[in-house]
Amino acid sequence: MRILVTGGAGFIGSHLCERLLNDGHDVLCLDNFFTGSKKNIAPFLCNPNFELIRHDITHPILLEVDRIYNLACPASPIHYQYNPVKTIKTSVMGTIHMLGLAKRVKARILQASTSEVYGDPVVHPQTEEYWGNVNPIGIRSCYDEGKRVAETLMMDYHRQNDVDIRIVRIFNTYGPRMAICDGRVVSNFIIQALKGEDITVFGDGLQTRSFCYVDDLIEGMTGLMGCEGITGPVNMGNPAETTILEFAERIIDLTGSGSQIVFRQLPSDDPKQRQPDISLAREKLGWKPEVGLETGLKKTIDYFDELLKKGQEFPEVA
Repeated sequence: MRILVTGGAGFIGSHLCERLLNDGHDVLCLDNFFTGSKKNIAPFLCNPNFELIRHDITHPILLEVDRIYNLACPASPIHYQYNPVKTIKTSVMGTIHMLGLAKRVKARILQASTSEVYGDPVVHPQTEEYWGNVNPIGIRSCYDEGKRVAETLMMDYHRQNDVDIRIVRIFNTYGPRMAICDGRVVSNFIIQALKGEDITVFGDGLQTRSFCYVDDLIEGMTGLMGCEGITGPVNMGNPAETTILEFAERIIDLTGSGSQIVFRQLPSDDPKQRQPDISLAREKLGWKPEVGLETGLKKTIDYFDELLKKGQEFPEVA
């Protein structure tokens, strides 16, 4: 098939492009390179089945495709809070444009939503039926509410125009090709540990997260796109929950670092618990994470360590 991946030069997007190419598809990678990197897709540029398009999906585009994966949107607080108006425009206007394209060419479209639609949840673990606890005027709302509106648009285009949709709610995902300056906990901790700096834990470190290796997520996303009779939303993440403090200690152990843990004030609206209920994905798709945290972290640490050895400049972590 001819498949469009918006945000295809990003962390998750580039892994998706790679998987689709390996499966024999023609892949159109669309990215405006705000957070995406040409290094992520450099190995594919000589592949005749790969095409790169520099474009911002807040503007319409006319293409002929069979399927669309809409991943375009900055996903880390540092990046999505840099220009919050542009962030929500990407989720809202970008999704409208991609849905319009899907409607015109009768393509199946998958929207990459997020666990952030649950906000700071009061239900634990989070199921797809939970409506969430989101602050609509907080500093994170440009991302949280943007993704919630994107889900609304997907469902309305499906009900009103019979567009063939899929929605995946992505929980914390990590692995090689993560941006070194995205400010998220995995990259922050690994970079600080490799540099022998203090590891910064926000709050008391007792807040929890669940970390899913990128290969597992890609397996779930492609499985959902290929499955008939399900629109979603479907949670995808690793239900193995860990505290941020435990996670920092594990990074120190795996890197052999002499870093010390220091504590700073917790950012506004930062969720205290985050753990997916993946019962629906197990039942409908036969999907569950296969890569253990230690195995995935070793691969991610090796990736960042190699960048450091090559002289890649690491910005200071906030």
